[in-house]
Amino acid sequence: MPTTALITGLTGQDGSYLAETLLEKGHRVFGLVRRASSFNTGRIDHLFQAFGSDRIEFVRGDLTDASSLGRLLRLIRPDEIYHLGAQSHVMVSFEIPEYSADSIVLGTIRLLESVRELNIQPRIYNACTSEVFGSTPPPQDEFSAMSPQSPYAAAKLCGYHICKVYREGFGMWIANGILFNHESPRRGETFVTRKITQGAARIKLGIQEKLELGNLDAMRDWGYAPEYVEAMWRMLQQQEPDDYVVATGESHSVREFAKEAFSYLGLDWREHVITQSRHVRPLEVEYLQGDARRAEAKLGWRPRTTFRELVRIMVDADLRREKILLEGTVKHKCVGATV
Repeated sequence: MPTTALITGLTGQDGSYLAETLLEKGHRVFGLVRRASSFNTGRIDHLFQAFGSDRIEFVRGDLTDASSLGRLLRLIRPDEIYHLGAQSHVMVSFEIPEYSADSIVLGTIRLLESVRELNIQPRIYNACTSEVFGSTPPPQDEFSAMSPQSPYAAAKLCGYHICKVYREGFGMWIANGILFNHESPRRGETFVTRKITQGAARIKLGIQEKLELGNLDAMRDWGYAPEYVEAMWRMLQQQEPDDYVVATGESHSVREFAKEAFSYLGLDWREHVITQSRHVRPLEVEYLQGDARRAEAKLGWRPRTTFRELVRIMVDADLRREKILLEGTVKHKCVGATV
């Protein structure tokens, strides 16, 4: 029988790449999707075409609704649970802190309690974040002090400790993945890396002239998302559950990211990027750089994609996307003009 996996947050960047990875490994995948009035399946539609509904399936539920979680777990009885779902934007968490805490902290508790009450024994991966380190000096590893600087990070730190309590108190198999920033062409457009690569592509094509950013000096350890979901899977293949930092071990500033993206397209970023205080967080995390030696030693995981390659992958994807959109707009105008 194939391994059955449940992914919360299936339609996000990580959920889509993880589903891809698990399907390629022969898993049957169920993805938790919130009911909404519009479809948000662009990142995973190709998986249904490639693998069919007998291998991947949507299940409707919500991390803010314990009854729906219990019902789905009774139905699916998964071997593995990858808990990725939550409000995941740091800046947004300052605007909606209550919902952020509800979906992250209480959502995690609801999921773990549902598992415990049903007396099933899946292996569980919990998505933590490098944001929990906050102002802690780099490099940061599994034993570094944690000092969150946002409602999002504070909630994630609580979820991290809740998972450790359930692991140690109830003997549940739970691994925390403390993932540093990981990006891809599937990253949401409101995240700074996609803002930069999409903006650079649109400026290159003459669609826009300027790109607004916030703190250009913030340093981040950026990796390639498809490689990071492989680390998630490897964590659940270990004999015992543990916590792991996943990172590249090198950091670059937002300014460097912008410079690399624009220069790749033959542009000078200084002519197009402007800073606006409204894009700056109330509390900024200045420097994140991970030490993933434990993941390499115990999981056999290490990053393969360089910073420059990552930026170029994202720029190429956004340039293709914007060209298609631009061509479609031009064709539409031409058709309209002939009517």
